Amino acid sequence: MIAGLAIVATGLAWLDPAVSLLVSAVIIYGTWDLVRQAIGLALDAVPEGIDAAAVRAHLAALPGVAAIHDLHIWGISTTETALTCHLVMPGGHPGDAALSQVARELEERFGIHHATIQIELADSDEICALTPEHVV
Repeated sequence: MIAGLAIVATGLAWLDPAVSLLVSAVIIYGTWDLVRQAIGLALDAVPEGIDAAAVRAHLAALPGVAAIHDLHIWGISTTETALTCHLVMPGGHPGDAALSQVARELEERFGIHHATIQIELADSDEICALTPEHVV
């Protein structure tokens, strides 16, 4: 409205597109973080603030874990994070209580709210098809 009054008073018609560009810049600046988060969600990217290498190291250091593969970490919303992985545990399944503890640790240390962990015993020559890192 102010730009319209200025145009009427001064005859400077270029004020209209200039003010439009300024308003557009303010909107983009104000929503940039939301746009960035939305793009990350759409691409199933590891959420900002989560160090995937640290998560991998934490899981690999758990008692009885010989290897870890098929690790995926992604945001399911702007406030919730999910994880799936395969843990190779030749000594056997650690039990539900141990898996619940791992899930609690992932939430407390890394902010990962939904963890799905598959245990593999490595008790045969059959290798999980998802073991190579390039397989999704």
